[in-house]
Amino acid sequence: MNLWKKIAPVGGLAVQLLFPLRCPVCDEIVTPFGEKICLECMKKLRYVTQPRCYRCGKKLEDEEKEYCRDCSTRRHLFVQGRALYEYDCIAPAIYRFKYGNRREYADFFGEEMALYLGDFLRSVHPDGLIPVPLHRKRLRRRGYNQASLLARVLGKRLQIPVYDKLAARVKNTTPLKLLDPRERQNNLKKAFHIVGNDVKLGKKIKSVVIVDDIYTTGSTIDEMSRVLLETGVERVYFVTLACGKGI
Repeated sequence: MNLWKKIAPVGGLAVQLLFPLRCPVCDEIVTPFGEKICLECMKKLRYVTQPRCYRCGKKLEDEEKEYCRDCSTRRHLFVQGRALYEYDCIAPAIYRFKYGNRREYADFFGEEMALYLGDFLRSVHPDGLIPVPLHRKRLRRRGYNQASLLARVLGKRLQIPVYDKLAARVKNTTPLKLLDPRERQNNLKKAFHIVGNDVKLGKKIKSVVIVDDIYTTGSTIDEMSRVLLETGVERVYFVTLACGKGI
């Protein structure tokens, strides 16, 4: 065991020399060597800070407000959520992460989520993390689920169980970026299904955190929340890599 601890870092170094990491922001080889993001690119990241919506966590322009316009006028099924970055500063990176096979981004993004969203996650005492699933056709075409990659790094860092086989996407929905808010809600109806024994799930898991890459209108999180609550889960929260601004 002690020998493995000495050898493992050497092996990791060799892998980085053969397959150098790409920066999640600029997509060039990371400088300086050994980091997971270029130090200059780190300055370009904008974290979602206060004031933010108490419900969905979107950045607010008005410090006097507690909720964004959407959360003030619409009933969400989740309790609360948080996002790490403002979407505009990280949009190209998320696109490459999802569609460009940049799976290695997950290590940096997941560690950042653990560092900056860890206090929120610990405060809600989750029994598990549940990544938003991909439909089997998209998963087969893409080869991986970016939400699952984030959840695994996050769960490992914070020692929270990850249930990435608990929910299934049974409806191959239209990409949400092509739809308006009402169409998104209709598009996602009956899109998810909980796999396994519903009664046991309710007894074992009372509080869960859904993990996804982007929060926009909350339609995906709400539909996931609905099926989880129907199964016996009592409280549903979420964390995402990025979100848009609230109004």
